[in-house]
Amino acid sequence: MSDDLLASRDGPVATLTINRPDVRNAISLSMWRDLPDRMKVLDEDPEVRVIVVRGAGEKAFASGADISEFEATMSTPEGAMDHSAAYEGALSSVEAASKPVIAMVYGFAMGGGCGLATACDLRIAADTLRMGVPAGKLGVVYSLPSTRRLVHLVGVATAKELLMTGRPVEAREALRVGLVNHVLPASELAEFTNDLAKEVARNAPLTVRGAKRAVQTSLGGASEEAERAIHDLRIRGFRSEDFKEGVRAFLEKRPPEFKGK
Repeated sequence: MSDDLLASRDGPVATLTINRPDVRNAISLSMWRDLPDRMKVLDEDPEVRVIVVRGAGEKAFASGADISEFEATMSTPEGAMDHSAAYEGALSSVEAASKPVIAMVYGFAMGGGCGLATACDLRIAADTLRMGVPAGKLGVVYSLPSTRRLVHLVGVATAKELLMTGRPVEAREALRVGLVNHVLPASELAEFTNDLAKEVARNAPLTVRGAKRAVQTSLGGASEEAERAIHDLRIRGFRSEDFKEGVRAFLEKRPPEFKGK
């Protein structure tokens, strides 16, 4: 694994950093291929309750795929599809993580960077944000999974406008249409995101994972199997030690101390 993706942990909050600030954190093919393994390690770490994804520095979250590789990796339909498969695999690993994933977004989040941010559960942005999908300017047809994520966030009409124009949106518009959850001055973004991550981490892990899975299931159209899985998860919650602790803490008027059991 290269240093282009760096993982660190501060208590229950892990951070995965796209570490190429000299090229606005453009994401190479090898990084797309590496990202699922990085996510798997963090998702399986019992000490981690929340994962934050960010770009190094404060100029960009990720400016998209690394265009310097395009001639080598995207010059044929076969190469382009291989690149697309790596990209979709990376985004799916973020979306499928059992733990909540928060995108902390400075500056540019374009193309693949926008796709990565939309695969996260929450997006917290600096007021320097420029976010968009310039696929139409490259002759690229946006994939169905990435389109679905965008539609779920901003609705049909806005998703069509963003994809058909390729026009980036700035922070306030991104907040208005639902692309991001919060917008902060750049100087306040890290502290706000860290506080939010810790707030989520203090809650019962089974409840947080259940909320993420239930929301995702509802968006996909719940089958009987999916509904049964959510029901089973709820039963596990009621039988957990964390549920007993939550009730005791409420009755004793004190903060709960959840163990994830």
